Amino acid sequence: MKATETDPRTETVDTEAGTARITWLPAKKPRLLLALGHGAGGGIEARDLRALGAALPAHGVSVALVEQPWRVAGKKLAPAPKTLDTGWRGLWPALAGPGLPVVSGGRSAGARVACRTATALGARAVLALSFPLHPPGRPEKSRKEELLASGVPTLVVQGGNDPFGRPAEFPPGEYRMAEVPHGDHGFAVPKRSGLTEAQAMEILTTSVTGWLAGIG
Repeated sequence: MKATETDPRTETVDTEAGTARITWLPAKKPRLLLALGHGAGGGIEARDLRALGAALPAHGVSVALVEQPWRVAGKKLAPAPKTLDTGWRGLWPALAGPGLPVVSGGRSAGARVACRTATALGARAVLALSFPLHPPGRPEKSRKEELLASGVPTLVVQGGNDPFGRPAEFPPGEYRMAEVPHGDHGFAVPKRSGLTEAQAMEILTTSVTGWLAGIG
């Protein structure tokens, strides 16, 4: 693995899946590092990733926003799950480099990667944002085994109206669930809900901050 610093906050990392990129958002006195991967349809500009990156450093949690090699290369379609896992594993030495316990996380496809690789990589915990329990309208195509097999403390944060799996659809298991009411797969909330985007993101960041307080 080769890592190159491109500016004070961004580092590129060579993996077997290609060149990835980490944007570091450090806490002044960090006790944990939360690594967050993006989904298959977007990057680290997602509202939930931005909100966590802005909120958590003040609570002693450094954040690493991870861009998978396909995204860095400018491709529009994500590769197969196996390739995503390869990219995440290749990044891990850079994430573990600061010497902090690492919480592995991500949204959607990134949440699946975090769950699949957590035990092997030695992640302290998993944060699964908008875990895609099943394709929209296809509940029989469940991905519950990936979630249930994470092997570490896990928090799922799910929108109340996520077509990839509403909170009530999730199976029982040894994980915690936090709901963003009315949220869709990207945690957008309709105006008729009475919630603003800022309020929805506050629910999300408060839930994650409280959970991380118990992870040591």
